[in-house]
Amino acid sequence: MSLELYLDLLSQPSRTVYIFAKKNGIPFKLRTVELLKGQHLSKEFFPVNSLQRVPTLKDGDFVLSESVAILIYMSCKYQTADHWYPSDLQARVHIHEYLGWHADHIRGTFGVPLWAKVLAPLIGVQVPEEKVKRNRTNIDNALQHLEEKFLGHRSFLTSQQVTLADIMALEELMQVVAVGYNLFEGRPRLAAWRERVEAFLGIDLCQEARVPILNILEQAAKKTLPEPSPEFYTNMLHRISRIP
Repeated sequence: MSLELYLDLLSQPSRTVYIFAKKNGIPFKLRTVELLKGQHLSKEFFPVNSLQRVPTLKDGDFVLSESVAILIYMSCKYQTADHWYPSDLQARVHIHEYLGWHADHIRGTFGVPLWAKVLAPLIGVQVPEEKVKRNRTNIDNALQHLEEKFLGHRSFLTSQQVTLADIMALEELMQVVAVGYNLFEGRPRLAAWRERVEAFLGIDLCQEARVPILNILEQAAKKTLPEPSPEFYTNMLHRISRIP
């Protein structure tokens, strides 16, 4: 039975899983789950993942959620090149060090601009300006740590070769770029890192995965985004209320 990946490419972690699988020639069946339509909350999706989240991997009877776990599973099962998730212990734990920091300082922070500019207005809600400014400060602080601690003078995060850390980080940063904040401007080391990662992955593959997010401002302006389902509307209000 072929691998199934339940994804919405508006989602940063979903894009990461998609790009990794495609880059490494891992055969899979794409099962699109449209978050804005609330398909992840549907009774049809619940048996697949009771956490009601994407990405989700299904390999026969084996089901896995959370992007980091999925990337590690695919890396190990399909024996991808060692640089992605090195067998060397110290190199591997440096990746986990980054991913732990990423979960605390990147994951929730870099998604806020999309909520402020697109998703909150979609349901008639305005994110307070003081929260938007605070988020921009948090993004700038995180970028400084990303550049100084994890990139330093290396070619890639944590290493001289591309790892899972790089692909996870880049798609989070691109979520912000897609809604109009060019966070690479004035940061030449980070900009050069982005170019190296995209050159390695293949710019066509990156663009293919990013079509939904790169078009979202235009869709919002034209009012062609799907109306959120009633179930997802409640979830959206809760998520907006938790923006610090």
